[in-house]
Amino acid sequence: MDLLIIFLAVGAAFFGIIAVLGILRLPDVYSRTHAAGKAETLASLLAITAAALVIGFDVATFKLVFLLLFLFMTSPTAAHAIARAAMDQGIPPWTPESETNPSEEGGDDA
Repeated sequence: MDLLIIFLAVGAAFFGIIAVLGILRLPDVYSRTHAAGKAETLASLLAITAAALVIGFDVATFKLVFLLLFLFMTSPTAAHAIARAAMDQGIPPWTPESETNPSEEGGDDA
């Protein structure tokens, strides 16, 4: 049982780090929202499951299950709301063609 808890906790940390890297490295708000929404939801699932196994069969376990259900409902909804707000503001999605080379823009080469 301890090995399963360690596996879940390490998995939660791994997917949490992946979510952070996705937010830092991806080019636009839509990709970042996708990375945060998917990876962080999985990290939360693993962390809450590990906590439930540590606690055992108790009232706190039922609270963790409700927390997990709440996260599954609100995390995708929040990611969708952020992406929708970006689209309403007219922020275009990133494409390879939209990336420009700074030397082509006439920068400070003088």
